[in-house]
Amino acid sequence: MFYDVTLRIGYAYDTRASGARHILRVLPLSLVDRQRLIAGSITVSPTPDEQSHFTDFFGHPATSMLLRNPHETLDIRMQARVQVVAEAVSADFSPLLATLPEEIAAYWSLDAASPHHFLGESPRLSAVAEISDYARQWQGTSLTVRELAQAVCARIHADFTYDATATTVDTPPRESFELRRGVCQDFVHVMILVLRALGIPAGYVSGFLRTVPPPGQERLEGADAMHAWVRVWCGRLAGWIELDPTNNISAGTDHIVVGYGRDYSDVAPVIGALRSSGRHTTVQAVDVVPIP
Repeated sequence: MFYDVTLRIGYAYDTRASGARHILRVLPLSLVDRQRLIAGSITVSPTPDEQSHFTDFFGHPATSMLLRNPHETLDIRMQARVQVVAEAVSADFSPLLATLPEEIAAYWSLDAASPHHFLGESPRLSAVAEISDYARQWQGTSLTVRELAQAVCARIHADFTYDATATTVDTPPRESFELRRGVCQDFVHVMILVLRALGIPAGYVSGFLRTVPPPGQERLEGADAMHAWVRVWCGRLAGWIELDPTNNISAGTDHIVVGYGRDYSDVAPVIGALRSSGRHTTVQAVDVVPIP
C-alpha cells in the first residue's frame, strides 16, 4: 500500500511565547521489509531561527529547532509519501512464558532492539500494583508468549472503553486503569505494564492509522489521527510483533510507524520548553490517504 500522509499540529498561546526550543518526531520511519519513506518534509511557522536534524537512540529522525522571537501561535506541518508492505504470516515460534527469561538472558546486546530496554520501569511507566494484580490472571498459563500477548490485547480491548474525553496526554496509567476508559495511549500504557509485570518485554509504537469511513459515506479530511499500539518481544526466533489493543488487531498495512520507544515519552511528536504564561490550545489534524 502507498499512502500520502499529512499532519498538522497547531498551538495558540494566551501569552506570547518566546525562547522556544522544540524537538519534533513526526516523520514515518523506513523499516526493512516493512515500510519505506519515499519522501517527507516538515514546515514550521514562524520559521525557526535555528534548526538541525539528528537520529536518536531508537532510530527516529528528529528535528531540533529554536525560535527566539515572540510568537502567539506555532504551526507544524508534515507531509510524507509512504509505502507499507504486508508482513508474511509466520508460524508461532515463541517460547512458553516459563522459558522466556532464558532467551532474554541470552540476548547479549543493548542495541535499540534489545529486549532489555523494555522490561523495567521507564520515564512514564512505573509498576502499578493494581495492574500487576490484573496481570496475575495469566501467570502459570500454558500459552506461548505470542498467544499470551494476543490474549492480553483482546482482554484489554474488551475491558476498556474508548473515550476521548476521559483522559489527557498526561493521565497516569493508574488513573486510566481505574477508569477503564481512555484513548489509544492509555490502552497501550496499560498493556505494556501488564506484559512487563509478566516478564515480557513490551514497548510503545507511535504512528498513523488509516481509517475507513462507513459504507456510503465519504472520507472526511482530518478524520484520521496519530495512533499508538504495542510492540512485544516474543523470543529469539519470533522477535518483535505489534498488536493494537484499541482495535484488538495485529498491526498491518493500515498502520504506519513513526517511532518505537519504551513509552510515550520516547516518541512524543513534539517536546520542548518555552517562555510563556497562561494556557494554550492545541489542534491536531491527520490525513492518511491511500494512493490507488
